[in-house]
Amino acid sequence: MAVSKFSDVDEYGFKREPDFDYQSYENIMSSYYTVLTTRSIKWQKFSKNNADILGNPRKLKRFVRKGVPGPLREEVWMKSSGAYAMQQKEPTLYQTLLRYEYDQEISDQIKIDLPRTFPDNIHFEQYQLGLYNVLITYAHHNTAVGYCQGLNYIAGLILLVTKNEESTFWLLKVLVEDIVPLYHTKKMDNLITDIDVLSELIRIRVPDVHKHISDLGLPWPVIATKWLICLYAEVVPIETALRIWDCVFLEGNKILLRVGISIVVGLRQQILATDDISELIGLFRALEKNPTLMDCHRFVESVFKVPGTLKRSQIDALRRQIYEQRKADRRKGSS
Repeated sequence: MAVSKFSDVDEYGFKREPDFDYQSYENIMSSYYTVLTTRSIKWQKFSKNNADILGNPRKLKRFVRKGVPGPLREEVWMKSSGAYAMQQKEPTLYQTLLRYEYDQEISDQIKIDLPRTFPDNIHFEQYQLGLYNVLITYAHHNTAVGYCQGLNYIAGLILLVTKNEESTFWLLKVLVEDIVPLYHTKKMDNLITDIDVLSELIRIRVPDVHKHISDLGLPWPVIATKWLICLYAEVVPIETALRIWDCVFLEGNKILLRVGISIVVGLRQQILATDDISELIGLFRALEKNPTLMDCHRFVESVFKVPGTLKRSQIDALRRQIYEQRKADRRKGSS
């Protein structure tokens, strides 16, 4: 029997499952390594020739969509998201927050979730204290959000990439407050709205899939809540999630909707082949193993092609329409 040249642990320290498809992965990576090498050389030239990478926004967007090399992710994410600019305005904020006396209930809740965060990662135990520091300081910094499940996966993955508590704090802050505002509050207003927006966009673009999912009785919140609240961390393969985040930090939350549409379109035939709700749920729960999602480079390319034109103004109009409809429905229900 052939033996794979790949370890049962990936480059970020995540253990691969016993049924991991090494053959598909090997086929994908044989070409992707060439892409990574080429992109790394081009990024080195780009960053060397541009003291401020934000000075050439068109080129930056093109480069980010083709993937940010791992060693550059912290710098690129910090600068492209606005987190670095935030940090410069309050350079001592994180260290000051570390000296606070913390709310015991929040502290206990975070400590319960720490060992549940990436238990299949062989390196993560050494980052648990850093993750605790980031989550507890942010909870006390932004009391409207505090701490909610989902933030541990987001901050945990950022910490694995940056290996820097302070950068992780600022990237979490810019995500929660600027990129996906009102996703992680108690009412989750924007999260609920965007799940409905995603459902409507899929209904428009792939009506047969939307109808099939509806006919089988699987509600969109069951499908998409974890997708959006975790920004696809713990949903899709790790490198695919990071490639998505490269784009999210630069281009904002519309990327999350593009990704959702691309997943559904990419799995169209598999979805239509399901006969019952349990089979459909199983398909969506196994996205981390799906070869379509494993090929991160091709998938991210599809994110900017498959959904077609998706203007921010169109998304915002749809959000307003859905939000107002929900308010009207609540008024009817209370009358």
